[in-house]
Amino acid sequence: MAPAVPKVGRRTVEALLATNAASLRERSLVLVHGQYVPGAPTRFTATVQDEQGRVNLRVHVRDEASVLGVMSAWQDHKREAAPGDVLVVTTGVDDEQLGWDLRGRAVRRRTLTVENAEVVTQRFGATALDVRMYGQNWLLEALIEAEPADAGGWPRIGGLLTLDTALRALAVQRLGLGGTASGSSGAPAQQPTLDTDTLLAWSRTPAGPARFAELPAVERGELKKWLGESAGPAATVLLSLAEAELGHDAMALGILAAALRDPAADPDTALAIGGLFGQVMPRRAALNAFTDAVEGTLTRWIAQARSSPSTRQEVFAVLDRADALAETSGLTDALAGSRFLPTGFAAQLRRTVAEARHSSAAGEAALAELSGHGLASLHQERVRVAEMAVRTARWLEQAEPSVPTVADGVRCHATDWGWVDRALTLLWAGDPGGDRATGQELLALYEQGRARRRRIDEQFAKRLAAWSAHATAAHPNGALVIENVLDTVVRPLTGVGAPLIVVLDGMSSAVATQFGEEVEREGWREILPRLPEGGRAGRLAAVSMLPSLTRVSRVSLLCGAPAQGGQSVETAGFAAFWKRRRQEAVLFHKGDVAGGAGHALAHELMSALASDAVVGVVLNTIDDALDNGQEGRGTEWKIGDITHLRELLAAARGYGRPVVLVADHGHVLERGSRSEGPAATDAAATSARWRTGVRAAEGEVMLQGPRVLVEGGGALVAPWREDIRYTGRKAGYHGGASLAEVTVPVLALVAAAEQMPKGWEGLPREKSAPGWWQAPQPGSEAAEAFMPVGENIPAPAAQPRSAQVLGRAPAPSTASTAPATAVPQPTVPETAVPQAPDSLGRQVIASEVYAAQKEYVRKVPEAKVVATVVDALVAAGGTMSPAALAAAISATGRVRRNIEGFVATVQRLLNVEGYAVLGFIEGGHAVKLDILLLREQFLPKPKEQA
Repeated sequence: MAPAVPKVGRRTVEALLATNAASLRERSLVLVHGQYVPGAPTRFTATVQDEQGRVNLRVHVRDEASVLGVMSAWQDHKREAAPGDVLVVTTGVDDEQLGWDLRGRAVRRRTLTVENAEVVTQRFGATALDVRMYGQNWLLEALIEAEPADAGGWPRIGGLLTLDTALRALAVQRLGLGGTASGSSGAPAQQPTLDTDTLLAWSRTPAGPARFAELPAVERGELKKWLGESAGPAATVLLSLAEAELGHDAMALGILAAALRDPAADPDTALAIGGLFGQVMPRRAALNAFTDAVEGTLTRWIAQARSSPSTRQEVFAVLDRADALAETSGLTDALAGSRFLPTGFAAQLRRTVAEARHSSAAGEAALAELSGHGLASLHQERVRVAEMAVRTARWLEQAEPSVPTVADGVRCHATDWGWVDRALTLLWAGDPGGDRATGQELLALYEQGRARRRRIDEQFAKRLAAWSAHATAAHPNGALVIENVLDTVVRPLTGVGAPLIVVLDGMSSAVATQFGEEVEREGWREILPRLPEGGRAGRLAAVSMLPSLTRVSRVSLLCGAPAQGGQSVETAGFAAFWKRRRQEAVLFHKGDVAGGAGHALAHELMSALASDAVVGVVLNTIDDALDNGQEGRGTEWKIGDITHLRELLAAARGYGRPVVLVADHGHVLERGSRSEGPAATDAAATSARWRTGVRAAEGEVMLQGPRVLVEGGGALVAPWREDIRYTGRKAGYHGGASLAEVTVPVLALVAAAEQMPKGWEGLPREKSAPGWWQAPQPGSEAAEAFMPVGENIPAPAAQPRSAQVLGRAPAPSTASTAPATAVPQPTVPETAVPQAPDSLGRQVIASEVYAAQKEYVRKVPEAKVVATVVDALVAAGGTMSPAALAAAISATGRVRRNIEGFVATVQRLLNVEGYAVLGFIEGGHAVKLDILLLREQFLPKPKEQA
């Protein structure tokens, strides 16, 4: 039997023309031994290089099986072709049959034989081939066939073409990964890395796996073998799945196969997974490698998905498919503990909330597992709901709170119960993912928390009724009242710069907790007057005017005295208040804040901010949202949600102004309220949360006295239950007697420590939040001993009048029942973290490594200060805000105003050989200590223990 005639394609023809370029100037016939591939172009232009330069040839190809056919093709070419055109005839006829007359007109006067090795060498621009390639005809043929038709063909090698280079180029082209073309300079273009990440991404492309499945069996097998050796056994499994037309589901199958890692996996699970893999089911080691590769790639995709919507879509396409396969195969229960399946995440979320209902400790453990789920970073809102459930559980496990006085109630609401309201808001909104079972668990926990809050509100309302009968601005009985805020909070700030007062109409304590966290992350420091010895730091809060309405409470705030009216009364009263204190002042309402085209703020407002005048700005975003139903089931407020607030803060920072964020009243949200009872038919009930009358019903309280500003004798009836309203349904309400409405949060902010007024101190994030808000940390009791930042001045023996007016008496014990005006609190010692002789900080400063590091640092801080920093960070779990760290430094007796510079100095001491033991994170808003790395660097194990 005669040997088969080799196949010849366009690239082979071009290679033969390039090899014989010098002869083509004299002869235009090329005879090639072979058969032209059906469907290949028969007319094209080829570029060749000879001694005289580059030449573009118009090429005509004919495939003829007989001598007569070859001769006919040549005659047709001479008659029809243009000068310079080249005829290539592929044929299986021997030279002896063609005769000398025809062969004499052909290049080299004979039929050219196709040598695949020579063609490949020429197409890669190589000088030679790896000797191992000569025996692999499949590879040479595949390289000729697969050469890219565009972008210049194969990349130019310019030296030895190795087997690995050839296989890599072939794999890239066959899989459709691109990147094989030469650059404009002729250098090889950058090729993709053929690792499992690349191959798994390729498996998700529409045509990638199908292209591989269509290759000849020999080529598929050899490419699988090579990729398995270069990219690992996972690549072999993946390509086998592609062969079996399962390539698009490869990643989903890898996630499901993780169930087989469990030694307790039952036979039914193994059988179900084997059924999904079919004939492709690999050995256990290869399957584990494939599963690891899938999970590793998916983890990287999830990290990218946080900032890439397209990657997020791809991640969930894989995971949703995996969930669907698990359901149809009966694997959902077996994969309940999967780190990636959405159903597993939902089940873990549900379990976290259910565990929290029974025990905060169990909820903590379940939350840790939920936070470790692969999808936690993509479901941050759902994780946050679980965190709020655990936090609520911690609070519910504390002793039942009591409200001895109005001052105590308002103070505790700003420092504790407002955080409860924030958590309950998220619980009420339910699972953002829409899981009904989780929603039911959240609702049950919400009802537990709401019941306790209701009891607190009832106690407060009774105290408020008795207090309001006699309380005045001059005699507030230990409370800060709203009409005194300008005089006792804002006025002391004028010594360090003209303040900016931003009135956030309707801001509740729950909303203030969110703003307080965000402004600190943006570089602001919350401050407050320093407490006497034994006092406990906490956010400032005032008592609103009654009823807690804008036309009463906001006017009284801005006038500095009890008043009623609208914007004109506020503007005149604000200017008059500051004029009596020999200070210029100007007030802007929302219609005066916005600037013209190209300007965020009005020119008049910017001019006022650039002056020495006290500036007040009223922003109504929160109140408008409640009134117009825009908040709905919303759970969070951010600075960017308040129109103009971010621009105002930026302007205040630029002009060196301290800022006071203050409300005029708080609010309660619509959560299934009712409009019924005695007030439902009362014509005088024109407000949602207060009415006139002579008798209070269940859930209401009668209020009267000098701070009750209503017509008809200074008396009103207001509900303390949040589910009572007297008018139509809205998103939220105010005017009632609940703590959330009556408490007015006050946040005093400075952008730099140098703006801290004398006698004031910082309120870092760790101090503003209640203890139950944070997860328990080892050494957290020690962390409570941090002193706030401030000047090292001995505290006065008696509480000053300013603190009494501010209502800054020690906060009440949550378990107290005595109706005292000031409930004792544990004394805060004037030391930082207690340092036992063997504390980590002391061990570090006593080490040889630390002694050596000191030689390279100028102006080394005192050893006890460095030890304090280390121990404070250890007690806080490794991370603290700069303000809290400054508090620890202050307690050592060495106050550092420039905490950033101090941390930089300590970094040079602790960051041995450049390792990041200490540094800033979160854009400079937190300090992080790598405790394990610190131990490794400064306290190495003895050699016999290493």
